[in-house]
Amino acid sequence: MKYFVVVGGRETEVEIDGDRVTVGGRTVTASLEPVAGTPLSVVTIDGRPTTLPLERQGRGRWVVSVHGERHEVEVVDERTRHIRSLAGTGTSAPAGGLIKAPMPGLVVRIQVEVGQRVGAGSPVAVLEAMKMENQLKAPAAGVVRAILVRPGEAVEKGKGLIDLGPEAGDTAPT
Repeated sequence: MKYFVVVGGRETEVEIDGDRVTVGGRTVTASLEPVAGTPLSVVTIDGRPTTLPLERQGRGRWVVSVHGERHEVEVVDERTRHIRSLAGTGTSAPAGGLIKAPMPGLVVRIQVEVGQRVGAGSPVAVLEAMKMENQLKAPAAGVVRAILVRPGEAVEKGKGLIDLGPEAGDTAPT
């Protein structure tokens, strides 16, 4: 299976086939074993083990410490990456606009309210498709003008979910 790993803003493609891992064209034998009752994991690459603190921060997000330096890591599989590209997350967009369903599915929850200010990348809704929950994010900063669906509602690909308007010129904290 192919994964995309982002560390320090740099993305690397990683392909895993059993215990064979290919990174940047180089294939190694690797394994990852958690140490029970601790935040540590033993990473073994080509027979050489290394113990690292590895903290799960949520779905696909980790913090790993290497030589005393903490690194935030995001791991995304091919399918999730494709869904994100359809949803428009991870790309810059003009302020405001209509957030649409990237695929047919069921609205699980709406995470914003009309009038709420949201930042680019803020979670706005969760859509279930193929028994997986997919978090939809605002493509740009804006203000929620309208919520066009309700939790429990089935939607088709392209259906408008949330209407985002541009932020007002006033940027003073409220």
